Amino acid sequence: MRRALLLIPLLLAACETPREACISSATRELSTVNGLIDQTRGNLARGYAIGTTQQVRVIPETCRTQSAEGVITTFPCDRTEIVDVDQPVAIDLNAERLKLESLLQRQAQMSRQLQPVLAQCQALPDE
Repeated sequence: MRRALLLIPLLLAACETPREACISSATRELSTVNGLIDQTRGNLARGYAIGTTQQVRVIPETCRTQSAEGVITTFPCDRTEIVDVDQPVAIDLNAERLKLESLLQRQAQMSRQLQPVLAQCQALPDE
């Protein structure tokens, strides 16, 4: 199942036209910066960040087995489950403001540099 999920992005990438692939490649880093800007703005608005931790839960269950003679036996067993849990994390608001300012400057710089690259991508065939 996991292998099948790993192939999905490859299959979707194979469906992209050369123009779409070029645009996607060119804008990938800017999209990351935009996401970080959104995250930082959210942290400043809340006054804290959201951190994710994993918790292990052991869930008691009843298991069944069948012998070669057809006798069904039930017995207690456990199922382990790992769950992501969001928790508030204290942040330095001044440092977060400086980070946002830096990210916004980087975003503006990347946007300026991206324009000629996108023009080249638009020139590619859209097949």
